[in-house]
Amino acid sequence: MRRFRTHPREATLGILAASSLMLAAGGVLAQSPFTAVDTAAEAQVRFAAVEHGRPILPGSEVAVSGQGFRPGQKVTLLYGTTTLPVGTLEADREGKVTARITVPADAVVGSHPIVVVAQGPYSVTLASLKISPNIPLSGEGAYETREARVARGLYQSTYSARNNALFVTSAVGRPPVRQSELLRLNPDTLEVVARITPQAAPARQGGGEAGVLAVYGVGVDDANDTVWVTNTRQDTVAVYRQSDLSLVKQFAPGTVSHARDVLIDPELNKAFASAMLAPEVVVFDTRSLELAARIAITSGVRGATFSAASLSLDAVAHRLYVVSQTTNEVAVVDTRTNAVVKVLPVPGARSAIGVSHDPRTGRIYVASQGSDNLVVLDGESGKVLADVPVGAGALNVAFDPERRHGYVSSRGAGTITVVDADGKILANLGPTPMANHVLVGPRGTVFSVDKSAGMQEGTNDTIMRVQPR
Repeated sequence: MRRFRTHPREATLGILAASSLMLAAGGVLAQSPFTAVDTAAEAQVRFAAVEHGRPILPGSEVAVSGQGFRPGQKVTLLYGTTTLPVGTLEADREGKVTARITVPADAVVGSHPIVVVAQGPYSVTLASLKISPNIPLSGEGAYETREARVARGLYQSTYSARNNALFVTSAVGRPPVRQSELLRLNPDTLEVVARITPQAAPARQGGGEAGVLAVYGVGVDDANDTVWVTNTRQDTVAVYRQSDLSLVKQFAPGTVSHARDVLIDPELNKAFASAMLAPEVVVFDTRSLELAARIAITSGVRGATFSAASLSLDAVAHRLYVVSQTTNEVAVVDTRTNAVVKVLPVPGARSAIGVSHDPRTGRIYVASQGSDNLVVLDGESGKVLADVPVGAGALNVAFDPERRHGYVSSRGAGTITVVDADGKILANLGPTPMANHVLVGPRGTVFSVDKSAGMQEGTNDTIMRVQPR
């Protein structure tokens, strides 16, 4: 079996001599069987690229960090029955271990289970070392790009054909969120036309600062000239006027559990909001601005709960596609009846988070953060038509039915990958540090928001306009 290479600086980690190792089935060090077991073990081991903010790629130097061990406990890391070249580590006074390894340049991408064996007393746990694909940049010459730094904490964008306007949400930090904005931009110049800060959030239980009703997901209702947003931290949604961004209605906290996406079907006068912490999509009447229904989605995975994440709407075919991050499935909903038509598994996906569709063929496109890939499904049978590595942290996907291209934003890789309808990579654009969301606008224009403020100098995140030449 191919071994990892040890970083020379780890010579001080006290690697035991090879003669003290016993790599028999299930064994690592000389260990008498059925001795004391650490029944209260809470040890954890994590792996991260030494270069901060970067994914682990083939050939990467990897920092190993562990905690929750007992001081002085001996710790060995195994790939199957092969000891990783850090040898045996010893937990310090705080119960921590550290080491470095180098992933082989020809390592296979994917999540590799690493066996963590602690002795004195004995315990075993599993840790995952994810190696992401390294997809080189390509095809930049086929696209013209424009960038603008508009606000910190950019999250999503949406386009209004009625007003030729681009709406963008932003939110910074964890609760209580103090900085959040809804912005209206000129889609051609990316100039900010209007911006507002949401109103104050309701008081927190037990008192203390509540922050604002921060905005995350966003969708436009051109029939009623409004823009809908999700207030994820308060588990609800709100409606604003497109013209001046004045608040039309703020729904009560708790209406949508960890609301993420919101999309509007103007013909049916319905708004659909995904609930990540509940197995449902919540439906609102866009004329009366009242809660209309809750669409419960049952997972096909035994004992698991569907978690509604991204949405994709086919208003003509009356179909809503809902991806589940926890169960790696896609639900198809009839938007006229609010009935769940089918729930399809997404083989090869881990932490599925983004979804789009091709209205011509019915194909479904799923981006998965945990497996760094794009999976293309036949919408009728659920058969996997393509499984394409696109980059670390594939977070969002949008399909352009006119050009027949799909666009995948990969947050960890900092890229936008362009694929054809079959999933073949046509271009890989970047860098777009911490790419968070991608949107197909008019005439094949693509808008991408990223979290570049945290990776580059500057106070604001970037929105990028990508136009095919």
